Amino acid sequence: MIKILHLSDIHMGSSFSHGRINPETGINSRLEDFIHTLSCCIDHAINNPVDLVLFGGDAFPDATPPPYVQEAFASQFRRLVDADIPTVLLVGNHDQHSQGNGGASLCIYRTLGVPRFIVGDKLDTHCIQTKSGKIQVITLPWLTHSTLLTRPDTEGLSVAEVNDLLIERLQPALEGEIRRLDPDIPTVLLAHLMADRANLGAERFLAVGKGFTIPVSLLIRPEWEYVALGHVHKHQNLNPNNDPPIVYPGSIERVDFSEEKEQKGYVFVEVKKRAVRWEFHPVPARDFCTIEVDVTEEEDPQAVILKAIQKRAIQDAVVRLIYKLRSEQLDLIETGALQEALQTAHSFTIRPELVSQLARPRLPELAVNRSLDPLDALQAYLDNREDLRDISEAMLEAAHSLLNC
Repeated sequence: MIKILHLSDIHMGSSFSHGRINPETGINSRLEDFIHTLSCCIDHAINNPVDLVLFGGDAFPDATPPPYVQEAFASQFRRLVDADIPTVLLVGNHDQHSQGNGGASLCIYRTLGVPRFIVGDKLDTHCIQTKSGKIQVITLPWLTHSTLLTRPDTEGLSVAEVNDLLIERLQPALEGEIRRLDPDIPTVLLAHLMADRANLGAERFLAVGKGFTIPVSLLIRPEWEYVALGHVHKHQNLNPNNDPPIVYPGSIERVDFSEEKEQKGYVFVEVKKRAVRWEFHPVPARDFCTIEVDVTEEEDPQAVILKAIQKRAIQDAVVRLIYKLRSEQLDLIETGALQEALQTAHSFTIRPELVSQLARPRLPELAVNRSLDPLDALQAYLDNREDLRDISEAMLEAAHSLLNC
C-alpha cells in the first residue's frame, strides 16, 4: 500500500479581515491560523509517515502573495523535503496570473529545483518512486477557455456551447494520458476543477463565472484508483461507489462565514493496484459563529441580545452579531455592553439592521411554500410595484428571452 496525504485549497493569506494583529509577532492572527492548520497536515504526513503528498491547488488567494506569506507556505512544505517525502503541487485558479497568462506562483518550486517536488501546471503523467513503490499521478491543473480554445473557436457561441466544446477538447487529451499509463502501476488523477455534482462552499463567490464545469462521468475511469480534487472548499466524495473515489478534501481553514458549518481537514489515502482506502481527517480550524436575533417586538432589546450572546459558545471564535430593530429602539441599545459581552471571541463584528415599519408586506403568492413558474413569479412581483409599471412589459419580455436562451 502506498500512503498518500491529499490536501487542497490552503488560501494562505486570506481572511485577514476576520483576524487581528498579534502584538508579539506582528502577524495577522488569521495567517497564524492557516499556518497552524497546515502544520497539522504536514505533521500527519511526517509522523505516519506517508509516501506521497498531493496538494490540489490554490496555495494563496492570488498569484502574487506578499513575501512573508510565501515564506510561511514554503517553510511548512520544506519539512516534507527534509523528510524525503515526494510532493506534487497542482496549480489552481488562484495560483495563476491573469487566469492562466504569465505562469503561476507555484512554479518557483520547479525553477529552484526543490528535491522531490513536482509542479503540476499542465496535463501530464508523472511516475513517482516512493518508499512503498511506484505510483502514477496524472496532473490536471485549472483549465481556462484560452488553454484549450482559440478566439475563433468560441466566436458566436453561447456559454453552454463553449463549455461543451471545452469538454470535447479535454476528453481526447485525457485519453492520451490514460494510454500512456503502465497498467501494472497504481494511478491517481490529481485535478483542480469544478465538477458538476459538487456542493459549493465559498468558492462559489471566489471564482464565480471562471473556468468551466466538468461532468463527473468524465472522471469515473477504471484506469485510476483515486481521483484527488481541489477547488471546492467543502469536503465531499462525488462517487459514493468508490470506483474510484472522487474526493474534494475541502479547504483547511474557513475563509468566511459561508463555511461556518463545514468541517475542515485533509484526506489520508492508501492505494495499491485495484484497491483503495481513504479517510477524512479534521483539523482544528478556527470556529465561525453567527448570532442573529430579531428584537423589533421586544420591550428590552438590549437584554434579549445579551441573552442570545450568552447562549452561544463564542470563546476564541470569529463572531458576527446581527440584530434587527426599529429606529425608535436605537436609544435602548448600548453598544459598549455588547462589545464587552463579546470580548472572549477571537474577533467580532456587530451589525444592527433597521426594519422599516413601512416595509411592503410579503406577497402571499410568492410564499416559500408556493411553487410558481419564474415568469408567473415575476408577473406577481410587478403587479405589486407601481413604480415599475411603465417598464413591466419590457421586463417580462426580457425575462422570457433569457429563459429561452
